[in-house]
Amino acid sequence: MSKHGKSGCPVNLGLELFGDPWTLLIVRDLMFGGKRHFRDFLESEEHISSNILTDRLRLLTAQGIVTRSEDPAHTQRVLYHLTEKGIALLPILMQISEWSYRYAPVDEKYRPAAVPRADGGADTEAMMATLRAQHLGEQHPSA
Repeated sequence: MSKHGKSGCPVNLGLELFGDPWTLLIVRDLMFGGKRHFRDFLESEEHISSNILTDRLRLLTAQGIVTRSEDPAHTQRVLYHLTEKGIALLPILMQISEWSYRYAPVDEKYRPAAVPRADGGADTEAMMATLRAQHLGEQHPSA
């Protein structure tokens, strides 16, 4: 058994962090939904409870996937942003979307976002550069 978790298997290590639906849905909302505040996440269609949201945001922050900072527009609010480590999850979310596009009944309103790149969908590298500008506030050297 690994000191990192149940085993050192890379699939297991990823699932220990992202094995519940809420964690990746929060990342999805940061990437594609423009959500930055706690209340924004609560308004997602999946209806995450506030205690689970609090737990997952703490986990994502502790893992260095998300940062939190004071909102300059409102002193009692916190803003959440993806880190480079969080932005690196984009290809994984795109692969999940592509799989769902091919094999699951994707709702029509989400189909354009789920179109695989091979079928004319979005360029992952360009999307990552946009996320770096939005979340890191600068052109990242690896963009």
